[in-house]
Order: sequence, then C-alpha cells, then structure tokens
Amino acid sequence: MAQERFCILFPPLVLVLLVLGCVQPSLAKESQAEKFLRQHMDPDTSTVTPDYCKQMMKRRNMTVGYCKPKNTFIHEPLPDVQVVCFEGTVRCEKGKLNCHKSTSKMRITYCHLKKGSKYPNCDYETQQLQKSIVVACECRQYETVHFDGFV
Repeated sequence: MAQERFCILFPPLVLVLLVLGCVQPSLAKESQAEKFLRQHMDPDTSTVTPDYCKQMMKRRNMTVGYCKPKNTFIHEPLPDVQVVCFEGTVRCEKGKLNCHKSTSKMRITYCHLKKGSKYPNCDYETQQLQKSIVVACECRQYETVHFDGFV
C-alpha cells in the first residue's frame, strides 16, 4: 500500500522539483531569462533607424555606469527564438556546451560602440543583418538565457 502511494506521488513530486529548479529564487533579482528578454528581444520592430541602437541601449539600461561595447537585438517572435533551444547543439564562445544554433536566419540588429564614444555619451553604430543566431539555454532547454553570437 505504501509502495503504491509512493509510485503514484513520486513522478509529480519530481516534476514540481524540476519546475522549481527553473524558477528564480529571488523575486527582486532579474533572472537570466528576464535579462535575455530585456537585452536581446525586440520582436515588434519593423523599421530600424540609424539612432535605434543609441535609443534602445539607453532604454534597456545598458548604458548605466558604463557603455556596453556591443549588443544584438533579435526581431523575431519569442517562440521562434525559444525553439532554437531544440536545434543543433554547438560549443559556446566560452566553451560551455549549452549553446544552440538556429537552422534559419533571423532578423537582428547588431549594435557596437562607436570609436571614441565614452560614458556617459554612449553612441552606437546600428547594423541590420539576417543571420543564424547562437543562444545558450538552461533548465533542460526550456529557457533562453544568453545570446552567444551570430553566424
């Protein structure tokens, strides 16, 4: 009887523990997945102006205290980016093995700090591209947590 009850309750318990492992323990701190969304996702953009990077880097808090040297914004729906976690595994720039490369090209904007630009006047070059992206995924590939590059 006790063994039957254990067999019934054990699978849901394991599932709950796996889900809790993906949840950020501190509500005040931005999770890696939330940071990815803030720093890299801009799916509703149909047009990108020459000032896009300067405006977005400031709006998304990437020029607070210093000028982030480079950043990439992805202009695709979030589900299209999340599905990359189930595509080809590749080695990340820093050697980890949780990166995945998209099989299709995506609309992105690459922002890089203009030469001579210094904090607090962060000025960026804006470059629109169509490239395959490489992202890192965690929690059994349910969350996109890092933009690793484009190819």
